[in-house]
Amino acid sequence: MEPMKVLVEGSARHVHVTKEALEALFGAGYELHNKRELSQPGQYLTEEKVRIEGPRGGIDRVSILGPERSAVQVEVSFTDARVLGLTPPVRESGDLKGSAPCKIIGPAGEIEINEGVIVAKRHIHMTPDDAAKHGLSDKETVQVRLEGERALTFDEVVVRVSPNFRAAMHIDFDEGNAACLGADTYGVVIKK
Repeated sequence: MEPMKVLVEGSARHVHVTKEALEALFGAGYELHNKRELSQPGQYLTEEKVRIEGPRGGIDRVSILGPERSAVQVEVSFTDARVLGLTPPVRESGDLKGSAPCKIIGPAGEIEINEGVIVAKRHIHMTPDDAAKHGLSDKETVQVRLEGERALTFDEVVVRVSPNFRAAMHIDFDEGNAACLGADTYGVVIKK
């Protein structure tokens, strides 16, 4: 079977909000403004920015991603977590039970979440056709090899399969910097 090559993208710190959280942060009736589409269909970077705070410090101008979700989620790198004074778990998106708390501050108000801050587990989005073609399944873990000046192999990469996805691997900026990630960087998927 031919090895799968996948586009590797760095995912910056960001926040996902509920409708209620959005209104608390920006005002009643407020709606997100799409700045640009992201690689995953239906997902977009918004014009809106917030401040996130932990017990040690804060980070300004953190982007909100749309559309709204059913739970507030804050995704940071471990470097960000140290600035904030938090110890978030490494989790898949949406797995928030027992994760770290923080304060989120917008132009019209602020909210405190008791859980919701995570370091996103590295993962690959792919369609069912991509998965079948390469003998992969949803929730399987693989390795991904990146070549280049700072070549490395990422382990424990979760495969996420959905007809709503487009093939792309997502890593945070700490991981991207370790690999000297640039635009149009591809990795080779290695079955374990």
